[in-house]
Parts: sequence; structure tokens; C-alpha cells
Amino acid sequence: MTQHLQRRLTPRHITFMALGMAIGAGLFLGSASAIKLAGPSVLFAYLFGGVMIFIIMRALGEMAVHDPVAGSFSSYAHRYLGPFAGYLTGWNYWLLMVGVGMAESTAVGIYMKQWFPDLPQWIWVFGSVVMIGALNLMAVKVYGETEFWFTMIKVVTVVLMILGGAGMIWLGWGNGGHPLGLGNLWQHGGWFPNGVTGMVLALPVVVFAFGGIETIGMAAGEAAQPERTIPRAVNSVLWRILIFYVGALFVIMAIYPWNQLGTQGSPFVSTFAKLGISQAAGLINFVVITAALSGFNSTTFSGSRMLYSLSNKGQAPAVLGKVSAHGVPIRGVLVTLACLVFGVVLNYMLPGRIFEMMMSILSFNTVWTWSMVLIAHFSFRRRFGKTAFPLRGWPLTSAVCLAFLMFVLVMLGYSPDTRVALYVGAAWVLLLSVAYWVFGVGRRMNLTATDANAA
Repeated sequence: MTQHLQRRLTPRHITFMALGMAIGAGLFLGSASAIKLAGPSVLFAYLFGGVMIFIIMRALGEMAVHDPVAGSFSSYAHRYLGPFAGYLTGWNYWLLMVGVGMAESTAVGIYMKQWFPDLPQWIWVFGSVVMIGALNLMAVKVYGETEFWFTMIKVVTVVLMILGGAGMIWLGWGNGGHPLGLGNLWQHGGWFPNGVTGMVLALPVVVFAFGGIETIGMAAGEAAQPERTIPRAVNSVLWRILIFYVGALFVIMAIYPWNQLGTQGSPFVSTFAKLGISQAAGLINFVVITAALSGFNSTTFSGSRMLYSLSNKGQAPAVLGKVSAHGVPIRGVLVTLACLVFGVVLNYMLPGRIFEMMMSILSFNTVWTWSMVLIAHFSFRRRFGKTAFPLRGWPLTSAVCLAFLMFVLVMLGYSPDTRVALYVGAAWVLLLSVAYWVFGVGRRMNLTATDANAA
């Protein structure tokens, strides 16, 4: 077997992978939770969060263009902050991908129940694990093509929803020719019906929604022409967030009072149903299932590549560094899928709570990953100075973004509903630290071998 990944992901693949991770269950299903907390001010939360994510992605993109390696931010933390930082970041991100995979597969089960209410939710979750596992065991180009079409379905749907919603707001479509106007945005308690506190409490949900967009960096090790592909994908992040999050939710909350959307499941399903198109709800149900499968597909990809990278550093079992003749880390895929089966068990035991529970818990892991990107980037810039794809405004932009992430951590502890994220996150970091020293992971490290394998 070959021991190296293969650069077969084209600019089209990388671009749509990034977009696919931005448009997942966090938008279609998780947005209802954010709206319930913040009301119309959720738009400001997504807008501000989107700017912060853009800064993070530019920092990651600068390092990825300079050094496109497998493991991405884990490898950068290893090189610029030390082996222990890289180890913690890599395993923390793998857990994040497993958790997001559980949330996305759970979303598949939730929406499939709308068509088959008599079948238990866990059956659909298990089916999605089998399907996505099969796709990820094929050549990476198959994964890239699958993700492209998954994402294309989502993009077309969101654009049509925005256009249709705009027609309802200004032309009266679906409302007897009477324009709905924008009054719903401020007529039910104003822009901040739950105060500024409500908007702030929505930030952890926003963070979860954007989580996974760093897949751009994970794919750098398998990207053809990364010096062109990565900048193109990173630079498109901000305007996509503006269109697909802020634009879509603006239209939705103009059509429906925010306090109704927060209690009626996915706002997207409700909005298309109001357009009066026959079978609209079923169509959108199909789209959000596709969106969840897309997110699940990308998390399995990223999780398996992180295990591959950790193995090459001596921070995971060596067997996980083996790849197939097609350049796929098969054992990493299988181990990630085996852990995702735990999500099937949770859906059997707690079918009504698992999605929001995972959103809360995984916010800590997301904040950790993004913080390590920014901190590693500080060290990177001190070592190399401005490179070919620099983060503008550094170091001020990085400092502001890091302060934002620390504030999100504070808000996780402020709310009783999300405080468990800090407990679980701290326990996981402690467990990893103990394993690092007890099992001699640090003593097995060889930085020279790491650089050779990553290259």
C-alpha cells in the first residue's frame, strides 16, 4: 500500500466542500434554536460571527498556502507551538468531527421521520452511517464529486428560497398579491425581543453552525494546485455566509414572526410551505436531508484525515497511517465510522434531545480548534513574516477574533443549557493530557519524520 494521500481534489471540489460545510444542519435545523434565543437580532449574531470566521479562515489559508499538509491546523500547532499542542488540537478536532457527524446523522433521522413517522429515528441514522462510510472508502475524487452535487442541491434551494421569499415580501406571492413587507422583523418585541443578552446567548449556536468550514485546510493535503485552490475557497467564505445565512434568515423572519419560527422546526420547511407550492414541504425535506448527509460526508472525510496525520506524527496508532492504492486512509475512515455508531445508540435512547445536546457540547471543541489556528498563526507570522496569501490587518484582526472566541467560551459557562460543554471539553482535554504522558506519546514523537511524512 502507498503511504501518501493523493492530490486529486480540484478547485471546484475544494470550493464546494467549504460551501457544503457552511450550509448544513446548523443552518437548516440549528437556526431555529438561534432564532428562539435572539429573535431578529440573530442576524447580527450571524453577521458578526461570519466576519470572525473569515478572519480565522484567512489565517488558516495563509498557513495552508505556504505549507499544504495533511492534518492542517494540527500540523501547524505541532510545528509552531510544539508537539503537545498539535496532539491536543488533532484529537480534539477528531472528536469534533465525530460529534458533528452524530448531529448531522441525527438531522437525517429527524427529517426522515416526517415521511416515515412510524419507523424509529435510529434506523435512518444507522443507514446514513453505512451510506457515508461507503462513499468515504472510495477514491478521494469520488468524495469530491459527491460533495459537489450534495452542495449544489443546497445552494440552488437556498437561492430559490431567498428569491421566492423576496417575492412574498415585496410582490405578495402566496398571499393573494398583498406584499408582506418587513414588519415582522420589528413588530414582535423589536429587533432585540430578548435583549442584547438573547443575541449573545445565540453565539454558541452560531459557532456550531459555522463549525466544519475549516475543512478547507484539511483538504489542502489532497488539493491539486493548493496555491490557487485554497485562496479561492477562503476568499469566498464571507459573501457565502452573508447570502446563505444572513440573507436567508432575513427573508424567513420577514415572512414569519420570529416567535413562531422558533417552535415549528426548520424555518426553511415552514417558508416553502407558505409559498403555496404543492409538495414544497416534501421537497425541502429532501434538501435538508441532503444537507445533513453532505455535512456528515465532510466530517467523516476530515476525521479520517486527522487520524492519518496524527498517526504519521506518532500520536495515534501507526496502523491509521496506512492508505489504500487510491490514497484513502481506510482504517481512519473505519475507526471514525465505528465511533459514529455511538450516535445510533444515542438516537435510540434520546431521540428528542440528541441534536441540540451535540450542538451545545461541540461548541467548546470548535472554539478550541479555531483558537489554535489563530495562536499557531501568530507564531507562523513571527517566523516567516508576510507570505503569499497574508491575513490583512494582522495582528489586530487576530487579537479581536481571539477575544471573540474567549467571549463565546464565557457565554457557554453563563447559560445552564450550554455549561455542560465546558465540563465535557475540560474532561476530554484532561483525558488526552493523561494519555499523552502515561502512554508515552510525547516520547515517540519525531519531528523530522513528521515533516517527511506530511510532505
